[in-house]
Amino acid sequence: MHADACASLARRRAAIADEPGSIIVTGLGKAYKQYPTRWARLGEWVLPGGPRHGLKWVLRDISFTVAPGEAVGVIGMNGAGKSTLLKLITGTTRPTTGSVWMQGRVAALLELGMGFHPDFTGRQNVVMAGQLLGLAVEEIQELMPRIEDFADIGEYMDQPVRVYSSGMQMRVAFSVAIARRPDILIVDEALSVGDTYFQHKSFERIRQFREQGTTLLLVSHDKQAIQSVCDRALLLDGGSLLKEGRPEEIMDFYNALIAERENETGRQTVRLAETPDGKVQTTSGTGEATVADIVLLDETGQPVEVVDVGAPVTLQVRVLAKAAIPRLVLGYMIKDRLGQPMYGTNTHLKELPLENVAAGEEALFRFTFPMNLGPGTYSVATAIVSTETHLVNNYEWRDLALVFTVMNMRRPHFEGSAWLDPAIDIERT
Repeated sequence: MHADACASLARRRAAIADEPGSIIVTGLGKAYKQYPTRWARLGEWVLPGGPRHGLKWVLRDISFTVAPGEAVGVIGMNGAGKSTLLKLITGTTRPTTGSVWMQGRVAALLELGMGFHPDFTGRQNVVMAGQLLGLAVEEIQELMPRIEDFADIGEYMDQPVRVYSSGMQMRVAFSVAIARRPDILIVDEALSVGDTYFQHKSFERIRQFREQGTTLLLVSHDKQAIQSVCDRALLLDGGSLLKEGRPEEIMDFYNALIAERENETGRQTVRLAETPDGKVQTTSGTGEATVADIVLLDETGQPVEVVDVGAPVTLQVRVLAKAAIPRLVLGYMIKDRLGQPMYGTNTHLKELPLENVAAGEEALFRFTFPMNLGPGTYSVATAIVSTETHLVNNYEWRDLALVFTVMNMRRPHFEGSAWLDPAIDIERT
């Protein structure tokens, strides 16, 4: 790690070390023994001569801090080490190297129903799980009505857990974990198995805890969850901490990384550049085509950066082909300030692809639509591909290609991110 980064991390650790809700991870690593044969394992136990195994590292040299009340998301491809990291942090697995320091009461929801006995009822498992979280039996009995109400599984609470679906197990496990507000809440991807209603209910409770000062460490493949709940994101890759930063920046980089590996052309590069407003723009792709110019036009054809709610606009994109492209598709995605997608489409979905584009040829695309978005700051991401996805031929993917602001200048006040003005009919009898 760079000396300045080490010094910065040390100062951050010193500042938060004694505060409830702080997490300090230093040089964390996990390796498993690998034996060439089963006899080598036996020989190591009973014969002199030292170890007969090698080490397979699944996590190496991970260091970061989480301040009290901060929400941090952990993302990465399958096998990147996310779940192992959480197990090391919560103490369910011992590290090979490094250390973890946490201050305050911790509630963790890792492997689904971990610690649940299949032959005991949901209610009995609630008592056992609550004790593992440090709650006294009297406290658990006092909290039981609240747990039952949140889990909302009815008479199944008194049925053996072996008859539960995975979603029901998750409901009970999460309800126990959040029965008392913890200083630190650690959640693996278990929430992804629940039904949509319970996921919304769970994330609403997480947001309430955050407002009350709970520290959150969240592993999820859900881009919207990471960007809407978290202040910061960590990207794990191959067992190492590849990058950390604002959720939108990290998710953009992660998506570009996935596209690069899916394409496997050997020419892919992920490029980062800082914009004038301090954001980091991610660009990836082979570079065989590029967005040469992008602008938002009003109804008179003049470039604008501020648009009234509902006003007609045209997104004009000029694409330059640097090589011959058999089939060229242009897509765009409008995102809010947190990077949440508002609307996206492409010329493949609209059945307007360009065939046999020659090297050096330019194409001017115009997308005209009413700006039915709520007040706020938005960005446009562009993608030049060959089909409906950038995972086949990614010629260029560019986040933050354009930034604009929507203001409400003429409409009645409304809440939300979309202008969906209703016609209202009221009948009184």
